[in-house]
Amino acid sequence: MKRSSIVNRRRGKTSVRESTSWCKQLATIFAGFSFLLPAMAADDRAVTPAKDKPDLMEMDLESLMKIEVTSVSKRPEKLSDAAAAIYVITNEDIRRSGATSIPEALRLAPGLEVARQDSHTWAISSRGFNDEFANQLLVLIDGRSVYTPLFAGVYWDVQDLPLEDINRIEVIRGPGAALWGANAVNGVINITTRKAKDTQGLLMSGGAGNEERGFGTVRYGGQASEHAFYRVYAKYFDRDASALPDGSSANDSWSMWRGGFRFDWEPTDQNLLTLQGDIYTGELNQTVTVPSLSAPYSSELSDKVKVSGGNLLGRWNRQFSENSDLALKVYYDRTDRDRVVFDEQRDTLDLDLQHHFQFGDRQDIVAGLGYNLTSDKLDNRFAVMFNDTRRTSVLYSTFVQDEVELIRDRLRLTLGTKVEHNDYTGWEVQPNARLSLSITKKQTAWFAASRAISTPSRAEDDIRINRQALPPGVVGPLPALVSQFGSRDMQAKELIALELGYRIQPHDRVTLDLATFYNFYDRQRSIEPGTPFVEATPAPAHIVIPFTIDNRIKGEVYGVELASSFQPTDWWRLRVNYTAWSIQLHKKAGSNDPVLEGAEDDSPNHQVGLRSLMELPGHLELDLGFRYVDALQNRDVPTYTACDARLGWRPSRNWEFSIVGQSLFNQHKEFAPSYIQTQTTEVERSVFAKITFRF
Repeated sequence: MKRSSIVNRRRGKTSVRESTSWCKQLATIFAGFSFLLPAMAADDRAVTPAKDKPDLMEMDLESLMKIEVTSVSKRPEKLSDAAAAIYVITNEDIRRSGATSIPEALRLAPGLEVARQDSHTWAISSRGFNDEFANQLLVLIDGRSVYTPLFAGVYWDVQDLPLEDINRIEVIRGPGAALWGANAVNGVINITTRKAKDTQGLLMSGGAGNEERGFGTVRYGGQASEHAFYRVYAKYFDRDASALPDGSSANDSWSMWRGGFRFDWEPTDQNLLTLQGDIYTGELNQTVTVPSLSAPYSSELSDKVKVSGGNLLGRWNRQFSENSDLALKVYYDRTDRDRVVFDEQRDTLDLDLQHHFQFGDRQDIVAGLGYNLTSDKLDNRFAVMFNDTRRTSVLYSTFVQDEVELIRDRLRLTLGTKVEHNDYTGWEVQPNARLSLSITKKQTAWFAASRAISTPSRAEDDIRINRQALPPGVVGPLPALVSQFGSRDMQAKELIALELGYRIQPHDRVTLDLATFYNFYDRQRSIEPGTPFVEATPAPAHIVIPFTIDNRIKGEVYGVELASSFQPTDWWRLRVNYTAWSIQLHKKAGSNDPVLEGAEDDSPNHQVGLRSLMELPGHLELDLGFRYVDALQNRDVPTYTACDARLGWRPSRNWEFSIVGQSLFNQHKEFAPSYIQTQTTEVERSVFAKITFRF
């Protein structure tokens, strides 16, 4: 079903970008890289590159399967034993990928749809329902939730930090609500950074290219005392505008400044205190089409979005024994975003207490309490308005999870639930059950059944979006305004999920991780037409054609996700990922939704990812990536392929040089806007060079 023609997109004329062809820039960068080789050869005496963490090629596949993860059960467990569809992106994975942002790094995970809408806007989801405002995926950075209650999604343009400081990204596909709460419906992304003592010394990194016009990071880590370590950093980047389908500039360039710190103090072996924080400011350019009640009834505005904010997080971990610990986390977050269509200022305070202990010799229990308060101030504009411009919301919760070892070292049963109270729908209960069977030391099968809910967002509750203005004579003698309204009768969207997975290492050089799922969705968001009425304000008098948000969509999503690794030789590793989904959505009785049933075509039916990592003579690294993504018919996005490449050289412990090419062989569209009518852009070929110095 094609997207409704309620909103007509208009593209303004923009000047053709004056830029050097990508192939000439590639040649120039390679020439500069070659010029540096003789200069650095003298430093080839210390041939062992710096290794704060083990290199991918030094870890065999069995060791990678034994990496400890915490996102599934909120306590450490081996990746191979986790009863969930989980994938770990390590610090070394990110370095070898050539990614310059967290969304680009997330492309490494199977089962995620990561689509670039314009230079700074991303649509990221798991197992369907993708959108710029996707609201069923929970994202955390060091335990700090980064979703905005405004639309229950993520502003990916401000979720940034030095990629060198990321320890790992744990990606769970499927519900995590029993531990993490509402909005952990289709998945959880848990980003953790490295401890301060693991980032000692000086790091300087920078580079430039045709799209990444300039970027740089400076970080310094030191030791305050025998048991206290710290680091501070500053980061800047300037990204060029993307392209319109006709090749002209989309005028959506993006620049950001960011700084932060982390301080870890371990006065005893049983206590760890952490204090960390970040501040940022930047500008995101874009062109927005907004309606008008006078001729020509729409206009294109140049929007210089000003963003700024910061956060401060404190955490205390107390280890009582090998099998008992307590964790207290408190954070404050400030967000300020000024757009031409609305302005948002938000303050959030969050407290979380968690206790992990063993009961007997077969039960492992995690329990906790949580409290979240968020307060906003919104500035209404004609295109986007809120019924209350100031609002404070409170959420409090408790959870408990018990893992029972039914058969020693073979069969584990996990039962748990999260109970929450929110200001929109009241009490919500989100239970799950997970079963993990270790068939052999190299084979694991698991099953999970879960209930998860997505609570209404601030926007779903009381927003008004004026989508389109029509001249007199189209629907009557007056101008007409097509408007979408929130509803305070919105219920929580519900998911009942069944999952089945299997992991095997049939050979020392081969691993396979298979996950299948069948999801039942109910009370999903629909847009219901209402009865037109006349409105006098703002002038002139006009007819309003209303559409109201409701819960009259249900459906099923089922599919399979495969992640595999193969190491033909000690110097070459291959990774292949495949995802197949089918999304079937249906209108419930009484629904006249003209649009959202077509959301089943907002996600690709098939995705394929292939990565090749090679260690070549002369301390060279050659990394290649290939992606195939199926068409998004509802977004008018055709099937596309993308090829990336990275050539790295690590002549000594202190220096690293790399050249990265992204989307080398084509320019392509990956997504299209929905509610806010920005321009539809295409991802261009990108080439950049990067230098990193560690001391």
